[in-house]
Order: sequence, then structure tokens, then C-alpha cells
Amino acid sequence: MKRKIVYISGTRADYGLMQSTLREIGKRDNLELEIIATGMHLMDEFGNTADLIERDGFKVHRVNEIYQADNKRSMAIFVGGFIKSLTEKIDLIRPDIILLLGDRGEMLAGAIVGAYLSIAVAHLHGGEKSSTVDDLVRNAITKLAQIHLPATIESAKRIKSMGEDPARVFVVGAPGLDAILNETFTGPEDLANKYGLDLNAPLFLVIQHPVTLESKCSGEQMEETMKAISDMKYQTILIYPNADAGGREMIQIIKKFSDRSHIKPFKNIDRSDYLGLMRIACAIIGNSSSAIIEAPSFNLPAINVGSRQRGRERGANVIDVGYSKNEIKSAIFEALHDEEFKQRIRNSANPYGDGKSGKKIGDILEGISIDEDLLQKRTIFN
Repeated sequence: MKRKIVYISGTRADYGLMQSTLREIGKRDNLELEIIATGMHLMDEFGNTADLIERDGFKVHRVNEIYQADNKRSMAIFVGGFIKSLTEKIDLIRPDIILLLGDRGEMLAGAIVGAYLSIAVAHLHGGEKSSTVDDLVRNAITKLAQIHLPATIESAKRIKSMGEDPARVFVVGAPGLDAILNETFTGPEDLANKYGLDLNAPLFLVIQHPVTLESKCSGEQMEETMKAISDMKYQTILIYPNADAGGREMIQIIKKFSDRSHIKPFKNIDRSDYLGLMRIACAIIGNSSSAIIEAPSFNLPAINVGSRQRGRERGANVIDVGYSKNEIKSAIFEALHDEEFKQRIRNSANPYGDGKSGKKIGDILEGISIDEDLLQKRTIFN
């Protein structure tokens, strides 16, 4: 019988990162893949992106839990509701492995459900460091998961230091790099036609999400970024923030700048387009993990705004700034004109892998023994 894998997806971002890996899993004779879509995927204000997953040909189960309000309480209620709904769905699907990525609430819910239903949980991007509630959630998933698929050697070391069995820790790299290094993305001319871009002029990408512990300041923080890109007057592609507390307030700020012709906001952008835009952009601005993990593969400067990615392993492409408009403008100038900085980026490697994660992950999910020894986790104390 085929081994059944269920991947849980709550955002366009995690699905985009996993797209190549999911295709690799789906084409294997010994694996059967199904995807559970929830959260932002089912919300019109964020683009109803569950439709994109279905168009890619995957078998999709929609679990209708969404973020009802723009606050922390709604985030906690979402996780609770999703645990209940997901338990019923997983009990019907009966997978052999639940596959999770990162540090969002829907992934934590998946790990909890897997633990209580005695289903093996495989976790990608564990062992990393960032800030706020993301760190807590990521580490909680690590303690609930049986199969660990970190992106880097340093992350693997942290997982082992938490008492996890070294035999269950496999360094696979970041799955988001697979499409980049295999060049499966949209070309410049097609992007220019689709998004109305001038390929001879500087282009910037902006993706800024709310920070949970700073959610009451989300609007002010977004306004500083919007003022900076408004003042600089370079053509800009902006992608909406996620649905965490403060995200909707940020969207209202973005709408205030909708009359600036050089700023083009989008609820969602197709993954192949997004990677193509990263290839031709002069810099990416905001606090998305893609600026830390994927941008180095394009030698793309990343202007990292604020605290959200604090502590995350990074390459030479990152310029850290605060939430001040003037700091952001100064970093934009550096990204465009500092030749020493640009040379340093060109000479550095991406610490997150070689673009072959999908095959490694597929091999592990296909070959690992799922038995009592795996499911009955034991913490290894030094």
C-alpha cells in the first residue's frame, strides 16, 4: 500500500515554499499526497488561494477555519477551532505522516492532533531562531514531532540540544530554494507585460507582516515603510501581509497609498511570478523570511525591517533597519549604490541549502520506518 502524506497549509507563503517538494512527493509511486487548506487560503481579502492549490492538481481538503478579527484573541481562537476541525478531518483521511512547515498556528495544531492520534509528524524548518511567538510555536512543534527536517546544520544542532533523537534529524535544506536553483519561474519580459514594469528602471519588492508582540503598532510600522517607498518613487510591487493580529490594520495603511502610481499592491502573487520578480528586483523590503532564506540565492539585497527575523541565520545580503522611514530610505540607497556591499553579496553562499530538498524529503518520507519506536518519543537527556 502507498504511504499517505498529508500536508497542512494555511498561507500562500508556506504553500509556495513547499510547491516543488509537494510535486516531488506526489509523483512517487510509494507515496500518496493530500493537502489540507485552511486559514488565509479561504479568505477573500487574502486572495482565496486554496483555488491555486487545486489548480496545481493536488487533492485538497478545505477546513473552514479563518481569522475572524484583527487581534491576538482571534489568533488563539483560530488555533483552537482548527484543532477540533482538523481532528475530525485527519480521522477520516487516516494519513501515515502529517507534514508541517515552520511556525504558524495551523502547524502547531497539526502537531497536536498528530500527537493525540498517534500519527507521525514530520517538521520542516525546525531549530531556527526568530522573535516573538514564532519561536515558541516552532519549538513546541519540534517537541511534538518525530521526524525533523531542518534546513541547516546549525538548526539541526539546536534540535538535538532540545533532547531530540539525532537519528531522527535530517538536514535537508530549505525547500523554497528548489524552484530557484532549478530556474522554474517567470521570465522578465512576461513579468513586464503582466505587471506593467519598466525593466530598465529599479524595481523593489515589499512584504511586511505584523509582529505579534507589537501588533498594536502594526499600522504605524507599515506607514513608515509606505512613506519610505513613496518618497523614493521607484516602481514597487507590494504583497499584502498575513492575517495575524495587526495584518488588516496594515492593509488599511497600504490602501491609503493606493494613489501612488509607482506602488502596485497585490493580495497574492503566483509563486513562479514571485521568484521571477526576485530575480529582477533591486531589493526586497520588509520582514518576510523569504528575504532571509530565498533572496541570497538571487544575490538580492534584503532590507530587513524591525524585529520579526531577529536571530535567524542569514547570508551577507541582509541590511537590518528599524521602523523609521529615514532608516529604510538610507538602506534603499545602500542597496542601490554601495558597490562593496553588492560585491560581498555576489561572493557569498546561501546558508539554506543546494536546491535539492524535495528529493531528500521524499526519500525520507518514503523510507523511514513508522513503528512504535518512532511514535513513542523519548527525550534524550545529556
